[in-house]
Amino acid sequence: MRVVDAFIDELDLGALGFAGIEPAATGRPSYHPATLLKIYLYGYLNRVQSSRRLEREAQRNLELMWLTGRLAPDFKTIANFRRDNGGAIRASCRQFVMLCRDLGMFGHAVVAVDGSKFKAVNNRDRNYTASKIAKRIEQVEASIERYLATLDRADRETSDIPEERTERIGEKIAGLRRQMHFLKEMGRRVEAAPDGQVSLTDRDARSMATSGRGTGIVGYNVQVAVDTRHHLIVAHEVVNEGRDRTQLVPMGLQAKEAAGTDDVTVLADRGYFNGDQVLDCEGTRGPPLRAKDRYFRQSQARALRAGRFCL
Repeated sequence: MRVVDAFIDELDLGALGFAGIEPAATGRPSYHPATLLKIYLYGYLNRVQSSRRLEREAQRNLELMWLTGRLAPDFKTIANFRRDNGGAIRASCRQFVMLCRDLGMFGHAVVAVDGSKFKAVNNRDRNYTASKIAKRIEQVEASIERYLATLDRADRETSDIPEERTERIGEKIAGLRRQMHFLKEMGRRVEAAPDGQVSLTDRDARSMATSGRGTGIVGYNVQVAVDTRHHLIVAHEVVNEGRDRTQLVPMGLQAKEAAGTDDVTVLADRGYFNGDQVLDCEGTRGPPLRAKDRYFRQSQARALRAGRFCL
């Protein structure tokens, strides 16, 4: 906690873009951004993500009470701070990476890259793709046919189904037709989308497959490059592409820039296998390989099997 306290106290929060550095001339003074940033970093280090939980921790946790000077902002103040200062918080993290680089902690120049799926606010039922829409339209059509058959039977045998139930079935058919109209409209939006997906709640979230069968989520793919010696996060990026195959070079270049070295060795698993990305990493992109370049192809194959690439 003393490291967090000293680090934040030395930051130029105004230059980083934090709002509320200077108190307003009127009204009660607000919480200083340094206090809220300390709470946010404490939650990050201790895996406390909820603003409501951070509010409780600020009232009962001795470490956080010492860090904030016994100030306890409410959960909405903490949540608004995150929302309004996203770019400034990212700049603070960049300052920490630069500090580690100045201390020579990235001189080893070996990073491990991997991705993790983070669930978004968007529910799976509010994410639409062409296949989902086709399946739901088929289900709605089957329901309409079933209700129409029930109404036909009611017309033939009046005593079989009460009149109230007939009216309810008619209302359900009208609701299903409205749903059919909505699905067709969503189908046109999906066709116009660049990646063939539309999310209604969290618009940037995308449907992604996970390791388990039938356990896909709607969320984000968080790419992280970690220094192998000190286990520090050197670079990170949030993408909405479900696969990792196109992220090897972008994450390697970010790690190289953050480490401030001329070259960096990137370790990755088979999920990053992509011939074009490997060629870009090895700096060998150019004319097509000829038959006599057998040794080069063998060395590339060994690098792919080992999951080790150089930038």
